[in-house]
Amino acid sequence: MTKTTHSSPELPAATGPVLRPGDTGYDAEISGFQTAYTHRPAIAVAAAHAEDVRAAVEYAARQGLPVAVQATGHGLAVPADGGVLINTRRLTDIRIDAAARTARVGAGVQAGHLIEAAAAHGLAPLNGSSDSVGVVGYTLGGGIGLMAREFGYAADHVRAVEIVTADGRLRRLAPGDELFGAVLGTGGNFGVVTALELELVPVTTVYGGQLQFDAALVPQALEAWRLWTADVPEQLSSAITMMTMPNIPQFPEHLRGRYLATVNIVYTGAEAEAERLVAPLRAVGELFSDNLRVMPYADSHTIYNDPPNPHPYTATNALLSELPADATDAFLEATGPQSPLPVVAGFRHLGGALGRPGPSAMEHREAEYVARAIAMPGPDDAAIADGLARIRKTVQPWTIGHNLNFLYGGGADADEAQTRAGYSDSGYDRLAALKSKYDARNLFRFNRNILPR
Repeated sequence: MTKTTHSSPELPAATGPVLRPGDTGYDAEISGFQTAYTHRPAIAVAAAHAEDVRAAVEYAARQGLPVAVQATGHGLAVPADGGVLINTRRLTDIRIDAAARTARVGAGVQAGHLIEAAAAHGLAPLNGSSDSVGVVGYTLGGGIGLMAREFGYAADHVRAVEIVTADGRLRRLAPGDELFGAVLGTGGNFGVVTALELELVPVTTVYGGQLQFDAALVPQALEAWRLWTADVPEQLSSAITMMTMPNIPQFPEHLRGRYLATVNIVYTGAEAEAERLVAPLRAVGELFSDNLRVMPYADSHTIYNDPPNPHPYTATNALLSELPADATDAFLEATGPQSPLPVVAGFRHLGGALGRPGPSAMEHREAEYVARAIAMPGPDDAAIADGLARIRKTVQPWTIGHNLNFLYGGGADADEAQTRAGYSDSGYDRLAALKSKYDARNLFRFNRNILPR
């Protein structure tokens, strides 16, 4: 039976539902987009506003219980087994200040809702490829967005952070505050963020979409993209992905089982210049499909067409100092149709504004590319982990670290070494010192965890 009283000594006080295993609504409350893992907390708090979050953290601290946080559940890697889960998906307030070009977003706001709200004022957020991802979780992980080469990390464009820290205090952090930069780029290591104030950019349309190449042209397309990215302007962000399309009824019949390379392009300049820029890619050979066009920014989620429905996934990535032909050749051989581990694999072009200093904790900014491989978990997780490790090894000579936001799933490997690889040694040590100061008991540890010293 669902609990109706939330003020007992055993439960945190909250205006939203507070649920235990077996309660009506518990399973729905703990579920998220990532279905390979599910939180199984002793208590799930369905926060209706920031005070519910504060009360839940205060309760957890008093009881010595660890805290997990979930809005959409896209980034879940380390599921809670016991402890307190705070679900922030109901914190959906959006306030646009068009004159200041800012938005204040609650922790449950999804990218698509913010895009729609900003578009009404001729503005756009620095969102990622999926419109169903939570804005706050994405930004706390750094946020490599659709226009990343032009504007940099989303985390570098935050004006203020509203966060509940391990002492149960609701704080408003601004640039210059000790915790401000540490919170941005470290996931949920320092508390539960209830809202962010973000900068918006004056973008209403983009030139973008996909160029797709059939199997016979995949190697040529990859090589052409590699050479092409050396000279494109910062206003152009792109990625290339190679995969065998699933042979399932949900996919159009003409796609099922095909091995394709897809180049995703976002350009904020004039259409005529865009057409000139993409000509070398179109010259590779006959295209399987080409839907590049000028579109309202509100349609930008169609550029990558990320899967809209919850599903299981795990992934690895490597930040690369450069991308020579030796790297792409080895990577393609390890991830192609004959790979023992079926994967969605490819490269994303970094550099540009991503390489410039910023206020957030994001490091390895000298990376020019990120290599990624995404797999579906199965009955033999160890074999999948080994397969992803072999793929990553193909680009090891050029690897300088990895991006923690792109490490989907793989909770068993989420140890200190994995987290450290997302930062420089000195950067990690600085963050660990702050963790010791603000969360010495490591209440917030269901993440790519920074350990207190």
